[in-house]
Amino acid sequence: MDLLFTPWPWYVGGPVIALIMFLLLMVGKNFGMSSNLRTLCTICGAGNKADFFKFDWRSQRWNLVVVTGAIIGGFLASQFLSLDISVNINPETVKDLNSLGFESAGKAYLPTELFDNSVFTDMKNLVVLAIGGLLVGFGARYAGGCTSGHAISGLSDLQVPSLIAVIGFFIGGLVMIYLVFPLIF
Repeated sequence: MDLLFTPWPWYVGGPVIALIMFLLLMVGKNFGMSSNLRTLCTICGAGNKADFFKFDWRSQRWNLVVVTGAIIGGFLASQFLSLDISVNINPETVKDLNSLGFESAGKAYLPTELFDNSVFTDMKNLVVLAIGGLLVGFGARYAGGCTSGHAISGLSDLQVPSLIAVIGFFIGGLVMIYLVFPLIF
């Protein structure tokens, strides 16, 4: 029973991801979450407005099962398999985040200052989330996929463009957290 409530170590989770990626490669499939948004938009009729959404979405139905499973699995894990939602973060990082106004640092997986329902009443948070969402969407489209697609699927398929994209993701993350983030908060 304790196994259900303890995070799996990297040496278990990593090989499980590698096995799934191997199986996907053997059947000619690629994994990535941003492609699911494209499929959903196509199902909703976006192909009538933009050529990017004109493709056979039925060939991607299996990917929608992945998204549905991620949503259901995340809900089940957070509601029924998580006894303690605190996160073991370096005390210096907690202190730095507290100085930026994130009092929930280390107490929850997501900062409640950004992801609580109260975010919808604060214009600054709404603007930050909207701009961030647009930048992530643009970046995923420009890079030809999202972080999960490039870092997990692309790298396991030894694709050089995925390696370049992952390096860019990390550089962008470092620039964001060390240069832009302190200016926003």
